[in-house]
Amino acid sequence: MLQQIQEIGSHAMDIYDYLLVGVDPRLKGYPLMESPVPMSVILLCYLFSVLYLGPRIMANRKPFQLKEAMIVYNFLLVALSIFIVYEFLMSGWATTYTWRCDAIDTSDSPQALRMVRVAWLFWFSKIIELMDTVFFVLRKKHGQITFLHIFHHSFMPWTWWWGVGYAPGGMGSFHAMVNSSVHVIMYFYYGLAAAGPRFQKFLWWKKYMTAIQLTQFVLVSLHATQYYFMDSCDYQFPMIIHLVWMYGTFFFVLFSNFWVQAYVKGKRLPKQDIKHYQNGTSVHTNGKAHENGSGINHGTGNGVHHGATNGSAHHENGSAHMSKMKKA
Repeated sequence: MLQQIQEIGSHAMDIYDYLLVGVDPRLKGYPLMESPVPMSVILLCYLFSVLYLGPRIMANRKPFQLKEAMIVYNFLLVALSIFIVYEFLMSGWATTYTWRCDAIDTSDSPQALRMVRVAWLFWFSKIIELMDTVFFVLRKKHGQITFLHIFHHSFMPWTWWWGVGYAPGGMGSFHAMVNSSVHVIMYFYYGLAAAGPRFQKFLWWKKYMTAIQLTQFVLVSLHATQYYFMDSCDYQFPMIIHLVWMYGTFFFVLFSNFWVQAYVKGKRLPKQDIKHYQNGTSVHTNGKAHENGSGINHGTGNGVHHGATNGSAHHENGSAHMSKMKKA
């Protein structure tokens, strides 16, 4: 144990020494990479806007209907995520990487520069995804602005700025590729959900979105864990592996709690969905099946609100209804 603590301390000192040198010179000219200050200001403004300013502005206003904008936004992110996954594969993961101990290529070769570019693009995509929460605020879906959502959307881009700035590539980029793969599926779901009720029949796999997220964190943690069982590894930033392992484990716990609360205890679902998941049957009102109207919020999505309601009170035969209630 003492030896491991000393090794971690040594790695921390190596990182500190490297931070004094500055960001990777190959990132010179990339937007927002000269200093962590602009990135930090953006994230602070994001937190202030979605937690305080936005809700106050929208307090006495009707929610915006942003169907078309959300469809375009989600499918653009699908395309961007596909491109990022492809670039990660071509930059090393499908060409020269061993999927075990892969060092960062610090040269100026075309493949190394390609990895630097896609690493930055992945980080920048996290800035774009801050719009998820903006859509929540403008549509007054305040219940979906959870701690998990806010923490993930702010913590992810802040930490990845340092990863991109000082260690673009190598085995530390595995979780970025996996995360982008998950986002292809996730934003495709949100795009379909935003398109309207006629696409509800294609969204039966909603419940499994959280399971996909959990699988992501398991893969990330397992990939990082193998580092601790290697006799030697020349990856230049072991501290990043430690952080990635903690990141995967921590978010696995958070998303597991979401799964339990939403699909086991049913605390995050409307009453009709609680009955749906407990009994395994769909709920019908006035002859029409109603889907989950709350949308899904997995920390990284824009939680499309879907399902059809007629906006009126539902009246049934009063005496028959009371009789059934008494029997129950």
